[in-house]
Amino acid sequence: MMMEDGKRTLLPGSTIGVLGGGQLGRMMALAGSAMGYRFVALDPTPDAPCGQVADQIVAAYDDRDAARELARQADVITYEFENVDADVAAMLMSESYVPQGSELLYTTQHRLREKRAIEAAGVRVAPYSEIRSSEELRAAAEKFGLPCVLKTVMGGYDGKGQWVIRSFDEIDEAYETLSRAGVELVLEQFIAFDKELSVIAARSPQGEIKAFPAAENIHVENILHLSIVPARIAESVQKEAEKLAMKIAEGLGVVGLIAVELFLTADGELFVNELAPRPHNSGHYTMEACRTSQFEQHVRAVCNLPLGDTELLTPVVMVNVLGQHIEPLLARMAKHDEAAARLKVAPKVHLYGKKDAVFKRKMGHVNVLAGDVQQALDWIEETTIWKV
Repeated sequence: MMMEDGKRTLLPGSTIGVLGGGQLGRMMALAGSAMGYRFVALDPTPDAPCGQVADQIVAAYDDRDAARELARQADVITYEFENVDADVAAMLMSESYVPQGSELLYTTQHRLREKRAIEAAGVRVAPYSEIRSSEELRAAAEKFGLPCVLKTVMGGYDGKGQWVIRSFDEIDEAYETLSRAGVELVLEQFIAFDKELSVIAARSPQGEIKAFPAAENIHVENILHLSIVPARIAESVQKEAEKLAMKIAEGLGVVGLIAVELFLTADGELFVNELAPRPHNSGHYTMEACRTSQFEQHVRAVCNLPLGDTELLTPVVMVNVLGQHIEPLLARMAKHDEAAARLKVAPKVHLYGKKDAVFKRKMGHVNVLAGDVQQALDWIEETTIWKV
């Protein structure tokens, strides 16, 4: 370990502890292991995806003794998803080295705190209102107009924990249903967006910041389906999206990665939708398509190494592999891929080692490298794998 400008620099040979043992931790460990780091993960699921490629402590996320054992084994601790117990992260702050801190977790685990932090950084979010009753919901819905989106301030992913209100007749049911979660609610004005974008930015403890090229994201039933890079947007919008992500990384004092999800309207306006303080599904394209992957970049950032070059080397489309896609994908992998040869694309398969192929559950992804993104999209369409 070296000290540089008052910050710890963890060199290869150090052990990185990961709160969470899912696929993000797995890919982080694979990238970091290639650099010479060791990894240990804390996750309650035996043989978790990260545990297959690193040491694993099998325990609940709020198990303080297990967290202390993680601290004992690791030189630095990071997390691979934001629903880690913030109190445990705060405890680890006092007993070990957690360069990301617990404050960013505290902020991004709560949609209202997150929106206020984004605004404080000087970046625009969709108009919103805190909701404490069905009467407040009705008043806010009348102000924003329909449709509008009611969300729980905590929890919720892949479309869970939210309700798109399309009729005033739904107000009472929407409020009653989501208020059962026992947390505050927030209503957001619906942004009539032309495209959904995301930018992954990285910041090191010494303040170096870099952003990856913006991805154009397409969701199916609230689950990310495709990330298209380069995004099919004007270069000026691309640069503005990257600038906003770096502004947020700076304003929130991020260490590691921050994924910034954005709405682009037809008239070219950008609104921030959500943040994720970790590697992100929409950044998986970087694994083969950029000089540095998001996972290597995260390791570099939390270890206080100089950040890697984020240049895009090739057009790429990332397509998620859900449980229902596994069998047709594996069958295709076993044979010569005539369509890939004809379209001159290179599909790179990443599977996460999850035990059961569950319908609509993320099991892996394919990065389709191509001369242009349309060739990659044509290959995805021709395979028929994603029509299952």
